[in-house]
Amino acid sequence: MAAMDLLYSLLVFLHIVGAAALVGGWLATFRQPTVLQWQHIGAWVQLLTGLGLVGLAEMNDGTVNHMKIGIKLVVLIAVLVAAVIGRRKVARNEPVPKGLAHSVGGLALINIAIAVFW
Repeated sequence: MAAMDLLYSLLVFLHIVGAAALVGGWLATFRQPTVLQWQHIGAWVQLLTGLGLVGLAEMNDGTVNHMKIGIKLVVLIAVLVAAVIGRRKVARNEPVPKGLAHSVGGLALINIAIAVFW
């Protein structure tokens, strides 16, 4: 396996793990919504690995659907902001609003759907 193929596979793997942390954390706390530390980490992992995957795609063949990537990036930024705000509230022992907690997992799920169906 070439080094670039290994890097690509590693980034895809970590990207999926980040998505699993976001949606899994959401489902685990669905009845008593909060934002878990792993959701916060998952959002950052999604951002960094997503940027890496786009960079590799641009380097290799340059066929990237910029509209799709732009929309996914905007949705991910919303997830990341909600996760950061939620974690700050948890750190201050403040309640995390249900809408904020559900937006982290719900928007992550929407982002997965965009990746699969577009």
